[in-house]
Amino acid sequence: MSGSETAPGAVAEIEGLTVSVGGRRILDGVSLRVRPGRVTALVGPSGSGKTTTGRALLGEFPAGALVSGTVRVGGERVGHVPSGPVPVGPAPVRGGPARGTAARGAPVGHVPQDPAAVLNPVRRVGALLHDIALGQVRGLPRRARRQAARARVLEAMAAAQLPDGAALVGRFPHQLSGGQQQRIVLAQALLLGARVVVADEPTTGQDALTRRRVVEELAAVAARGIGVVLLSHDLAAVRALADEVLVLRDGRVVERGPAQRVLRSPATSGTRELPPVKLALTRDTAFGAPRPDVVLRVRDLHARHPDGSEVLHVPDLALRGGECLAVLGRSGSGKTTLARCLAGLHRTYDGQVLLGPVVLPRSLRDRDRRQLAAVQYVFQDARASFDERRPLRDQVARTAVRLRGVPARDARAEASAMLGALGLSTVSADRCPGGLSGGELQRAALARALLARPRVLVCDEVTAGLDTDTRRDTLDLLDGLLRTRGDMSLVLVTHDLVAARFASRVAVLDAGEVVEQGSSAEVLTAPRHPLTAALVAASKAVPVPDAIPGPAGSSCRASEAGSA
Repeated sequence: MSGSETAPGAVAEIEGLTVSVGGRRILDGVSLRVRPGRVTALVGPSGSGKTTTGRALLGEFPAGALVSGTVRVGGERVGHVPSGPVPVGPAPVRGGPARGTAARGAPVGHVPQDPAAVLNPVRRVGALLHDIALGQVRGLPRRARRQAARARVLEAMAAAQLPDGAALVGRFPHQLSGGQQQRIVLAQALLLGARVVVADEPTTGQDALTRRRVVEELAAVAARGIGVVLLSHDLAAVRALADEVLVLRDGRVVERGPAQRVLRSPATSGTRELPPVKLALTRDTAFGAPRPDVVLRVRDLHARHPDGSEVLHVPDLALRGGECLAVLGRSGSGKTTLARCLAGLHRTYDGQVLLGPVVLPRSLRDRDRRQLAAVQYVFQDARASFDERRPLRDQVARTAVRLRGVPARDARAEASAMLGALGLSTVSADRCPGGLSGGELQRAALARALLARPRVLVCDEVTAGLDTDTRRDTLDLLDGLLRTRGDMSLVLVTHDLVAARFASRVAVLDAGEVVEQGSSAEVLTAPRHPLTAALVAASKAVPVPDAIPGPAGSSCRASEAGSA
């Protein structure tokens, strides 16, 4: 086969790809073929090389990487580096379209795990979509062209599970939840006419109802003849969607084959170590032991977008000492806005947030060092919260230096110990963020917040994007901290109902309102509100779409799915 030919029937192909960074191989001889209308899933633990493989289809590699092998899209070689390292340049500029490679009309759409990285923070989300759509209706008169472009934008947003697109196009990325941002990027890929879509953890950070819709939408994307490369820890979604599964471990493909065979009858020990589709966390007790004292309280909070529209109303919500409060709800229900109000990151609100008896300033800039340390926030978009040019350990240690006055050497030792407790090696800690996976960066963000020794730790989807073992270890660590440190409480913003079951209490948000709250056992076992009941029911299984015919000879595989 010549260097400019793709394998028959494949729209994209990776062959013998090896990627090394700093003397460590992060991919070792990886090969895969993407066929139209088929779903190829890459599974494996955090840091196994899934994201690096997916980004290779866009011709993107970590700065300073040594790369060998070939990547072909639509018959053309892309991203091939015959010799020498990938140049180390500035951080990627945000705000372009969904990144993709246009090769003979076969663009590759990319839906990243950190969607904010490809959305311009100072541009309304509808503006870029509208620009793309305008380019597709050039032959029409000006007024008709704008109307046709708007119709295409709304159609793409609906196809990406954003049926309320008309209300969202005027918002900025920070005014959307992580799940909404992710679906905006998918809408970009669909507007661009992608023939391959690389979806990196598309069900991460999604509520159970939206996760079901994402499964259905990706099945429909494949049914249009688009090749889908699914990178995921969500084995229920993989089992529902995938035609072929590749299992990666330490940068190598340890097993590949039809999805049902690989997941039901794995041939290698590396695959047999994958968690079952049903998520089984080996915990049998709730987090911590709450005390009667109130550490944090929200009173009559009305949060608004800059345009004045109200996004959240919380009449009263209290967090007790040593307690874990889980905040549940659908994507866009106001969970992240509540978390950002607590942390001083969303200041356009009326009402009060109190730390003990003291009213906290609305803005982070107006809080003193003690208040900053007392309420720490772990971002859902971990990558965007780190400086791409500085080693991870230094950034984590900086928290102890700045907020607690710890000497730099001692702070680095504390950072190493905390990163190690969260499963990050010394080698990983010495890398810049670009050399780590999304799951590794989430754990680093948690370590950074913990070094402030906060009284209140606000975690926004801290278990999202982690494999089951790491998720369990993270929950165990948080539980241990609540039990051993009597001065810390936890607000767990999550879509993970398995994690929420170990919280002391649960508050459920819907359309910016608290619709139900109580003990986790009461709320999740006998929910009173219809939304809570729907979330609990949807979390028990990822519904599987019927077999959807794609191009001749292909189909989107349908199978039973276990618990999500």
